[in-house]
Amino acid sequence: MTADLIVHGGPVYVLDEAGTVAEAVAVRDGRVLAAGPAGDILALRGAGTRLLHTGGRAVVPGLVDGHAHFDREGLKEALPSLAGARSIADILDRIAELVRAARPGEWIVTMPVGEPPYYVDPAGTLAENRFPDRHDLDRVSPDNPVYIRAIWGFWRHQPPLVSIANTAALRLAGVGRDTPSPHPAVEIQRDAAGEPTGVFVEWTPMPIAELTLLRAVPGFTHEQRVAGLRASAARYHATGTTSVFEAHGVADEVLAAYQELAGRGELTMRASLAMSPSWGSLDTGVLFGPWGRWLAGRGLGDDMLRMSGLFVEPHGSDEDRVRATAMPYTGWAGFSSDAALPPGTDVTEFLVKAARHRMRVVLMGTELLDVLGEVDRRVPLRGLRWVIGHISVLTAEQIRRIAELGLLVTTHTNRYLYKQSEDLAGEVDEESIVPLRALLDAGVPVSLGTDNVPTSLFHPVWHCVARRGRRTGRVVGAGQRLTRFEALRLATAGGAYLTFDEAVKGTLRPGAYADLAVLSADPMRVPEEELPAIVADLTMVGGRAVHRSPDLDGVAL
Repeated sequence: MTADLIVHGGPVYVLDEAGTVAEAVAVRDGRVLAAGPAGDILALRGAGTRLLHTGGRAVVPGLVDGHAHFDREGLKEALPSLAGARSIADILDRIAELVRAARPGEWIVTMPVGEPPYYVDPAGTLAENRFPDRHDLDRVSPDNPVYIRAIWGFWRHQPPLVSIANTAALRLAGVGRDTPSPHPAVEIQRDAAGEPTGVFVEWTPMPIAELTLLRAVPGFTHEQRVAGLRASAARYHATGTTSVFEAHGVADEVLAAYQELAGRGELTMRASLAMSPSWGSLDTGVLFGPWGRWLAGRGLGDDMLRMSGLFVEPHGSDEDRVRATAMPYTGWAGFSSDAALPPGTDVTEFLVKAARHRMRVVLMGTELLDVLGEVDRRVPLRGLRWVIGHISVLTAEQIRRIAELGLLVTTHTNRYLYKQSEDLAGEVDEESIVPLRALLDAGVPVSLGTDNVPTSLFHPVWHCVARRGRRTGRVVGAGQRLTRFEALRLATAGGAYLTFDEAVKGTLRPGAYADLAVLSADPMRVPEEELPAIVADLTMVGGRAVHRSPDLDGVAL
């Protein structure tokens, strides 16, 4: 049997359990035919075989993001950016340009004030050290309504969120002197006369104002969500990611965008999506009907798009109930604001029913560990691969129970290891902060995730290896460090196991999908501090190139 494609010329990290390092990998019909010594693999060359010499670059299996929020990245391109503005005058210049291109009365909606991707101290980036208000915006747009959106708060992990509307927007939204705040977390700033200034300040991580007071503002359309998925794929593929799992679940409007892109044959990212239920329009009895069985195991779908599992949130909040008034629209979130179980639901009985139906359940945090113990006593959970996501601090006892229950863990190292570990270290034992070594030693399957902050899994890989905090760079919990091989396995094989795909993803073993990345630097040899900067010069899904750097533009694939 001859190969369709042979990739050679540098180390090929198969990332199997044995740590195999090959010299070449052969692909046939979209799957790995073989990986091994260059001589053996080149012997599989036939008349039609394409050859790619990597010029010494390392090759790894395609990365699998275990908590991606993949849909959110591309939406940033749906709106005009204010990045680079250094004064209110700069912002007004951009708004004025948009007004000139707009129809009379057409809405002007932009990205937030500040510098992406994190939007740290946005007012501080402006010479005036303040946000513009409605009077500023009115100077360049007296007739067109203008709204500058708030950030998605988890980009920065620091409140507040700030959005701004001009007078025309306030008028259309019906916001005036007597308009009450929809929630105590939302401040409608007012001037000395009691009139709204157009500035909305929210002390919450997820926007409320735009889903309530400013519901008149055009939200993301279906077409923008479809285009956003395409743009997201380009960014994630550029760092070697070929598969995503949406542990937080996706709402109907995001699933519809996936379905359209997949139906066109244009979905290049393998996606496994948990369901984010909208309990405002769904009955638990219906969920446990026969059709609900598609939430079990790998779920329902094909090798590119699957629905697999149910996101379960035990308790709602007042904030979420207010946000849910905008459903089915979800804004930046992409998941349902009313995903929390309906009030009065017996959480234990709900989870027992889910287990009896062999449903896949995804949870955030360890709040329900005691409940899961009771569920397991009645219906054994081992083998169902239920997931606990966003782990931050775990005790030895919690790790023991997670292992006993056969649970899987996904991480959020961008937040809990990089951004917040130094603060957490003053409150808890450092070795309990994202204790990856302890989890692996206990036999707990772990997958890395980006949470879309930023999109590259090489940041979490570096976090696992270096464990350095953002503020001072000091090592936090040195005993929990992983080797580079272990960290890369969590970003590949770990993610494949998360989606029941270990036979076809996560390694470059024969029979696996030919999902691979040719990297800009060797992750096993590059200086530790350079791990986050690694990108993909070439990314392939099923043996087809979905990303290539200019250096490889001349390669026919």
